[in-house]
Amino acid sequence: MVSVREPILHPIAIEDLRPTQITVGMREVAAKRQAWRAKGMVEGGKFLGSHMIPVILGPKDRRYVIDHHHLARALHAEGVRDVLVTVIADLRRLDTDAFWFFLDNHNWMHPFDAAGRRRGHDAIPKSVADLVDDPFRSLAGELRLRGGYAKDSTPFSEFLWADFLRRRIRRKAVEKDFDAALEQALSLARSEEADHMPGWCGPAAR
Repeated sequence: MVSVREPILHPIAIEDLRPTQITVGMREVAAKRQAWRAKGMVEGGKFLGSHMIPVILGPKDRRYVIDHHHLARALHAEGVRDVLVTVIADLRRLDTDAFWFFLDNHNWMHPFDAAGRRRGHDAIPKSVADLVDDPFRSLAGELRLRGGYAKDSTPFSEFLWADFLRRRIRRKAVEKDFDAALEQALSLARSEEADHMPGWCGPAAR
């Protein structure tokens, strides 16, 4: 493996980027779309210049996104055609199975569907435009913003929180009343039931 970690300073089409996960939280995508619209043309250009998408070079010279899926999805929905990327590793010489095995063992993929079930790599969308909504991923993201847990270096920590919440809150409850579900999530996050979770902030003061 050749580790590159240098920015590619020419634009890459967002539609050519390959995801390494199945789901995103569409509420978070919507928030990023709104923030993008508020920036305007000049600020938007500066933003794109300083927010490069980290990718792995894979078989057939494809570029696989390993972070910022929500941003890529939001920019694509807003009609942005190109982004700058940072190449983390060059794995083009690997065959397909070896490539996905490598990504899996480096925590560079998250092949879990919107029901929290692990799937094969062939279930991962071929385009960021086809990423699937997982409302519990949105709930986990908002939970962190509300101080429910701290930002943590554990890979896919927000997906771990999404799975934690999925097992304790009904999906219909999240879809029907997100704010009420968030209050329930905050209570769960502050309980000792969550003490094994990344970024746990301890039980609420009594």
